[in-house]
Formats: sequence, structure tokens, C-alpha cells
Amino acid sequence: MLAAATFALLSAAIPPPPPFPAALLHPVTTVYFGTAVADPYRSLERLHDPAVQAWFRSEARYSNDLLAKLGPPREALRTRIRALSVAGTSISSLTPVGNSLVYLERPPSANDARLMVRASSPRAVPRLLVDPDALGKAAGNHVHLTLTNVVPSDDARYIAYGVIPGGAERSATGHIVETATGRILPDTLPRTWDGITAWSDDTTVVYYNQLIALQPGEDEADAELRSQLLRHVIGTPAQQDVSIFGYGVDPNVPFVPTDAPSLTLSPMSPWAIGAIEHGVQNELTLYAAPKSSLGTLPIPWRKIVDVADAVTGYDLRGDTIYLLTHRGAPHYKVTALDLSLPNATAARARTIVSESATIVQQIVVARDALYVRSATAGIGKIAQLAWSDRAPGRRALTPVKLPFDGTVDELSTDPQRSGAVFRLTSWTKPPVSEAIAADGSVADLHLAKPPAIDTTPYVSEEVTCASTGGVRVPLSIVRRKDTKLDGSAPAYLTGYGAYGISFNPAFLGTQLAWLDRGGIFAVAHVRGGGELGEAWYRAGKGATKQHTIDDAVAAARYLIAHHYTSASHLTLEGTSAGGILVTGAVTKHPELFAAALDVVGVGDALRSENEPNGPGNTPEFGSVATRAGFEALYAMDAYAHIVDGRRYPAVMGITGINDPRVAPWQVAKFVARLRHASSSGRPVIMRVDYDAGHGFLAASREQAVALKTDELSFLLWQTGSPAFAGVERGPARFRLR
Repeated sequence: MLAAATFALLSAAIPPPPPFPAALLHPVTTVYFGTAVADPYRSLERLHDPAVQAWFRSEARYSNDLLAKLGPPREALRTRIRALSVAGTSISSLTPVGNSLVYLERPPSANDARLMVRASSPRAVPRLLVDPDALGKAAGNHVHLTLTNVVPSDDARYIAYGVIPGGAERSATGHIVETATGRILPDTLPRTWDGITAWSDDTTVVYYNQLIALQPGEDEADAELRSQLLRHVIGTPAQQDVSIFGYGVDPNVPFVPTDAPSLTLSPMSPWAIGAIEHGVQNELTLYAAPKSSLGTLPIPWRKIVDVADAVTGYDLRGDTIYLLTHRGAPHYKVTALDLSLPNATAARARTIVSESATIVQQIVVARDALYVRSATAGIGKIAQLAWSDRAPGRRALTPVKLPFDGTVDELSTDPQRSGAVFRLTSWTKPPVSEAIAADGSVADLHLAKPPAIDTTPYVSEEVTCASTGGVRVPLSIVRRKDTKLDGSAPAYLTGYGAYGISFNPAFLGTQLAWLDRGGIFAVAHVRGGGELGEAWYRAGKGATKQHTIDDAVAAARYLIAHHYTSASHLTLEGTSAGGILVTGAVTKHPELFAAALDVVGVGDALRSENEPNGPGNTPEFGSVATRAGFEALYAMDAYAHIVDGRRYPAVMGITGINDPRVAPWQVAKFVARLRHASSSGRPVIMRVDYDAGHGFLAASREQAVALKTDELSFLLWQTGSPAFAGVERGPARFRLR
């Protein structure tokens, strides 16, 4: 705890917040369908303007200085968070290939995850193939490198992977490593953003989606449009790669600029599937062609699935494509389509897994069975549908008994071998990597030792709270068993609610530092997510987006009413599309929150189409080109509804300057407007990382530790944690006006 005398010194040392430069104040008013909308900080969208860049840097310096003044309590928190972050080894991107396992591993000694390979036997010794930390040092890079998009060839001879510099995902470059030797081939796959998609059966060709190269004078907003799928022959320069699918490639396969192509191949099928992803829309358009035709243009693509067929996932075996669809089935069903039939389309597919109370989330093909991943009330399930002599019939799924109740993710198979691998975790149980045998038995792969964290003090519970329209919203609550439920605990409420993505239970890891300080962690499973199926998603999308915000507010009121916390101790966090949730809730109901974190969030939805990732997101949020789209976007745009003189909570906006998904100006404009309007005297600041991108998805360990330290320190300070009692929360000297 800081003494009062120490606080006086610290207070005097903190400079006043940087004034907004008069040169950047060029208020703009835009009239949309008769509605005038003021935009006082439009100038911040000019990220390449030296004056805007100078403002960002001044904001970064100020927030860094202010957070540093939190002193010893912040450093004690950092120590605990770092200890939690190195307590175990994290495993991701786990893929079985033949008798090997390919995966990313970040042990306590590594700053970034590295590419590994190991024989399937638990006694086998793993081999390091690619270490991004070493690559960065060898190249003398001043930014960290992150590996992503790991795709092994079917014979495990090669592994393709992407390298992201400084979190700038759009700058990712694909590389190829020879598995047996660890030799990195000279081949490069330029401008592939998680676009490496498939290998040829003979491992001589790799296919990837490539973003366009902007020419001088072209608008940066076009950077993610008009992409094409390329065919790269191993050992040849990238300049010789041939486009086979995508925008402008084939007049018989129409693409619009926001569409993105991908390709699926299986060594167990003679067919190639070309998929069109329509921006962020979940429903796909699928084309089929003989795999043997991929080497010669034009490829005889024929459409088998369109958007109206509501297919969101698929896999191949022989002449059959298995489709995951919500058409007429809000909880999803699985159908099978014989591609050898004349005029094969989704309408001719037969149902093999009917809709039920369980929400089907993924299907994958293995040699022994179709593996089906699903969830009920957030609890993950896996089932097998064994192959008959011809195809799966209408048989009951055989459930796989899992080690504990939790979230199943990264379910993966090798279609040439029996069984599957997956990861399992829960709020209070660290992730484990498991293998399923053909007989349904499950065994630990022993890829990593359990983290040295005692999880016995923590408990989770699942409740529901009443929101608008009488809808019951699931709410997960995690805490220490000894936390007093008298309203005095600081609470960290979060939610997402977009794209039909479920906010599933996941081990809290470094967030345990919050619980250790008497905090409550809660997740509102708001409408717009996929937790309760397609109807739940549709109820928080576009014109119904207000339900997402309503549900977060309902969760806040539940936590207060049931004495988990109080308004003076309640905080709210939202990331990316979850920025709509957090900015909407704190501007509509500021009385409910002490502080909030707007993490790379969308705060000015009306202007989203003017950033590179914006056009592709119009299926989710709407477009200002139509009255209905404008009305939906205007309703969810918190920036446009900030009211001068209102008492808003403390807010820390967080952005990575290399963010390709939500432009940094989204956070900047919200922070600038809220700071000017708020009369509470609580700090409104912006934390900027110049070596990071979106949501710190490609962050190093040290970046993640620093971010979590600043987030939790800010929230504990603003909720009156005894550890920060010596630092006043909102006197004039901290007032950011």
C-alpha cells in the first residue's frame, strides 16, 4: 500500500493529459437518410498523418506514465502474472499426420510459440523445427515474430506455416520446413493471412490465398479485397504461382471483392472443394472439381452449395462430402452428398445426424469414423459415427467419454488413420491434449506437464439472468471459494456476442491473479454468440445488435443484485467486436460500472466500412449504403451517442498500431470523445503497443504479461482495491479533459 506522502509525490509527478491538438479538430457532420451525425474526431482516421501519429505517441506516453505511477502494487501484480504465465507449457494447432503429431509449443523458456513435431507415442522425444525467437534474433529484427497457419503435407514430409511480424497479420509470409531435417526451404508465399490451405497428394504443390499488392496511390481500405487462391510448385519462385480460384479468375465462378477463396483436398477423396467465404458471413458457397484437374486452367468447377443452403462446415471422404448446416435446424445437423451424382447439390443431400438439443459445432473425417464435436449448455462433447461398407447410415452417434466436463476445441484428424486428437479445458482446469482411439477410449498425449498451479481454491458456477423480452441469458461466474459475496468484491465482467462465436469455458491462467485479489470473473453469453445455436446468433446480429448490449447490462445487474459485487466495484471488458458490447453498455448505463476496458474494440460502427477490414464485415453489422443498415449501425455506435457532461466510468482503450482487423482509430476516437464529455473526473486513457496487432493475437509472452498487468492494475485501482488505496481514483490532477 502506498503511503499518503508517497501519493502526494506521485500525484505531483504526473503531467496533465496531453491536450487534443487544435490542428486536428475538424468536426464533420454526415447526413445519413435524413439523420445528421456529428463526428468531431474524424481526423484521427488519417493514421499516416504525422500530426495524428504524434497524437497517438503522446497518448501512449501519457498512459504509460500514469500506469507506471501505480508503483509497487502494479509490480507485485506483474510478478504474479508472470509466474502464472510460465507455470506450464501451452500447446496449440495440434494436428496428427501419419505416426506424428505437429503442433505449436510455448514452454516457460520461450517468448513465442515454436513449431514442433513428435511421434504419436507418449514416450517419443519432440523435435524443434522452427523457433521464431531465434529467427528474429538471427535477422536482427526489432519486432517479434509469431508463427501461425500451420499446415502439414499429407505425408508429413513438409509443413507450411505463416510468420507474422509485430502482430501485423496482413504482412504474414508463408514458409515451408522439411520435417525430417528442419531445413527451411527457400520458397516463400507472400501476403498470405492465414491463407495456407492445402497440399497436393504428391507433396509437390501447396495452395494458398494471397492478398493483393497495393499499388502507389491505391486506397489502403482495398488491401483485403479481391484476393485469389494460388498454386505454388515447390522449388519455384513465387512470381510463377498461378491463380486457380478467386476474384477475377474464372467468369463461371463469380466473386465479389469481399469474397475470399479457400481449397480443401483430402488424400481419401478424388475431389477438390473450392470454398467462397463471403466476408465474415458463416454460410459458404462451395464448388467441386476433380482433384486431377487442378493443374490445368480452366478448372471445371461446379457449384454444389450456395449461401441459402446454410452450410458452415464440411469434410470429404471418397465421393462423399459431409455438410454441417443449420438450414431448417437451428442447432445444426449433418448431411451427406454424393459428388459423383449428376447435378449433385445440397438439395440432394441426405441427413445422417439429425438436429437435437445438442448444438453441433464441427465435423471431421478419420479412417474409422466421422467425428462430431458439439456442446450442450457450454459443455463440449465428441461422438463417433463409424463408417459402414458404404456410408454412415441413420445410426445413433457413439459418445466419447471425456476426462472432465469442459470445452472441446482443436478437434483434428488424419483422414488416412483412425482416431482423433483434441484439446479439453474448463474455467478451473488447465488445457490437456488428448487422443481418441478407434474404440472410443481417450488417452493423454503427454505433450506438456500440467502447470504448477493449484486450482483447488477456485470454483465456477453457471446461472442465467433475465434480459429484454424475458430472455434468460447464460452467465458463467468464477471465483475463489473464500471470496465474500457481500457486494465488496471487484468484478470483471466480459462478453463478446458476434459472428455466432461461442465464449466457451477456458482456463483463466493469468486471470487467476484477479481472483487471488478477491475478484469475481464473469462471462455473459450474450445474444450474437453461438452458445445456444443459430437463433441465438441471429438475435444479436445487425438490426438486433442491441440485444447484445442489453444482455451484458442484464448480467451486470444480476451480479449486483446477488451481491457478487456492486456498481462501485464492477468493471466491464470487451474485445474486438466485443467493443460494441463494452462501449454500448458504459455509455448507455454508466451508473453500473466503475471502470471498463475497450480492447481493440469497435466503438464507431458507422465508420467501420472505411477501414480495410470493414467491407467484409458488412454481413455481420450492416452497411450505411442502405437505410436499414444505417439504422442498425447507428444504434450500435457508442461514439455517436456520447453525451457531454455525463458521469462516465474510467476507461482504458487498448490498441496495437499494426491492427489489421479493427483500425486503431476506432479506439482512439472513442477515447477522445469520452474524455471530452465525461464529468466524473475518472481517467480515460489509451494504451498503444507499437509492436502488436489485433487483440494481441500474435503477442509475445512478455507483451501478454505487460498487457494483463496494466489491465488488472487499472481496474483494481479504479475499483478501490486496498493495494492501490494510496493512489486516488479521480481527483482533478488525474482528470483527463
